[in-house]
Amino acid sequence: MRRGPGTPRPRSAAAAGGRRENNGKRPAKMRKNKGKRMGKTAKTTKTVARRSGIRVADAAAAAERAAARQEAEEAARRAHHLKELSFTSGAERALEELVFGDSLHVEEDDLLRCLAGPQGLNDPERETLQKDSSDSEVENEAKGNLLTKKPAWVDEDDEAEENVDMTHRYRKDFMKSDAEKTLTKKKLKRRLEEQFQRAMGGVPAWADLENRKKSKKTASDSESDEDDDLLRRTGNFVTNSESLPRGILKMGICLPANQERFANGRLATVQFHPSAQVVMTAGHDRSVSLFQVDGIKNPKIQSIYLESFPIYKACFSVDGEYVIATGTHHRMFFVYDMMSGNIIPVQKVRGVEERFLRSFELSPDGSFMLVTGTSGYLHLLSMKTKELISTMKVNGRCTASAFTPDSSKVYSYSKEGEVFIWDVRSRKCLHKFEDEGSLEGKCIALSKNNQYVACGSASGVVNLYTTDACLKERRPKPVKAIMNLVTSATCVTFNPTTEILAVASREADEAVKLVHIPSYTVFSNFPVFRRKQIYLAQSMDFSPRSGYFSIANNKGKALLFRLKHYSDF
Repeated sequence: MRRGPGTPRPRSAAAAGGRRENNGKRPAKMRKNKGKRMGKTAKTTKTVARRSGIRVADAAAAAERAAARQEAEEAARRAHHLKELSFTSGAERALEELVFGDSLHVEEDDLLRCLAGPQGLNDPERETLQKDSSDSEVENEAKGNLLTKKPAWVDEDDEAEENVDMTHRYRKDFMKSDAEKTLTKKKLKRRLEEQFQRAMGGVPAWADLENRKKSKKTASDSESDEDDDLLRRTGNFVTNSESLPRGILKMGICLPANQERFANGRLATVQFHPSAQVVMTAGHDRSVSLFQVDGIKNPKIQSIYLESFPIYKACFSVDGEYVIATGTHHRMFFVYDMMSGNIIPVQKVRGVEERFLRSFELSPDGSFMLVTGTSGYLHLLSMKTKELISTMKVNGRCTASAFTPDSSKVYSYSKEGEVFIWDVRSRKCLHKFEDEGSLEGKCIALSKNNQYVACGSASGVVNLYTTDACLKERRPKPVKAIMNLVTSATCVTFNPTTEILAVASREADEAVKLVHIPSYTVFSNFPVFRRKQIYLAQSMDFSPRSGYFSIANNKGKALLFRLKHYSDF
C-alpha cells in the first residue's frame, strides 16, 4: 500500500506498546548508555582536576623561585649600595638611606644622632668644634672628593708658558736688565707681587690666605671681649695711642698748610705752635704767616712783612707768645710779639762780633738762645734781655747745634765731623766724640726723651746714637746708620714721641725719609711712589702730639700730612 505524500509513517506496535508500557520512561538501554556517558564525564573531570592541581603547584614553585631570585638581586643591590656608602660619612649614609630607601632600617633618631656630630663630647668641646670648622663634615668630604678627581681633559695651550713683552711703557720699570725683554706670566706675576710687598712693607693681612681664618677668629674674639668689657664698667675710654707699627705709615695728604697764601720763593721755615693748633711759615719773600690747622681749609690768621729782610730762620718761643726771626745777610734779628702785635728789632748784641746772625737754637726751658757764629764760636744769649751770657768755641767750624730736653747741655756738630758736648751752666766741654764715617757735619738733632742723637753728614748718611754711648765713648758705634739719602743730609728731626725720625736733603727732589725708631726701618710708603710732590725739602716739623707732619719746600708751599696713627694734634 502506497503512502501519500502527507501520510505519516506508521510505527510498530511494539514500539507503541513499549512506550506505553514504560509509562513515558526511557528504555533501559538508553539509561545504560547515559550512565556510561556520565561515568566518562566524571573521569574526565577528575583528570582535569588532577592536572589543574599539578599546574597550580608548578605555578607556586615558579613564584617561589622568582621571589627567591628577586631577594637575591635585592641583597646584591644592597651589598653594592653598602659598599658605595662605606666611603661616605655616617651622617650622609643615614641621609641617603632615609631618602632613597629604608633597606638599612635607619630610624629618624639615628639620623639626627649622626648629624649631631661625634659622640662622647661635652658641651664646651662641641661648641669649640663647631666654631673651629666653617664647613660641615659632609661638605669637607665632598670637597676632598672633588679635589682628588682627575680632570676630564688637559689642554696643551694651558701648559704652554706665554711670554709678555716687557718693553711696553707700562712694564719697563719691572725690567731688572736690558736682556729681560720678555718674561713669562709667572715671573711677571712674581715680580708684581714683590713690588707690591715692597710698597706695602710686607704681605698685608688681607692677602695672607693662610692666616685669614685665624685673624678673623681672633678679631671676633677680641671684639666680643671688648664688648663684654664695655658693658661691665663705665668711665673714660679715651686712651693713648698704641706703639707705632713698622712698615706702613697710615697717613693722609691734606691741603698745604699755607694754602691761602703761598710764599713767593722758597720757604725757609715751617713750625707748629707749641700749644695752639697753629702753624707758622717764613721764607725769602720777607714774610711771616700764621695759619690755623684743620686739615681741610687751613685758614690764614695773620701775616707780617719785614721790609728788606729775607728770613733765614724763624722760630716760636717756648711759651708761644713770640716769634724770633733772623735774616740771610743781617747782623740784627726781629722779635714779633703776637699778643700785642709789635715787631721788636734787636739791632746788635753787645759782645757778639759776627758779620751775620743766621742759625740759632732756643732752649726747651725758654731761658737761652744759642747763636751759631763763624770760626766755631757759639754765643749763648739770655731770652729775657737778649744779651750775651757767654761764648764757647769748637775746633774748626760749627755747622749745627742742639739743646738737650732738660736744657742742661748743648751738642755742637763741627764741620770736621766731631760732636762737642757742653755744660750750659759752666760753659765747659764735658765730652767729645767722633761721628763714625763723617767727612763733613751738616745737621744734628736730639730726641725729646733724651735717648737718641742723630747726626747727618755731607755723604747723606745719618748715624743714630744712644746718648749714653755719646757721653761715655770717644768713638761710639751707631745703633743704626741710615743710608737712604744719596745727597747731603741737611735736616733731621724727631717726632715728640720718639717713634719717627725724619731725614731730608735739600739738594735732591723727594729726598725725604721717615724712619721707624724702634725697628730702625724706613717707612716704605713715604714719599709716594712715582709721584713728585715734595721737591726740595727746606724744613720739617711735627705737631706737638704728632698728629700732623709738615714739609717746607722750594716752591713756597708748606706740605701737610695727617698721621692717622695719632689721634690728637
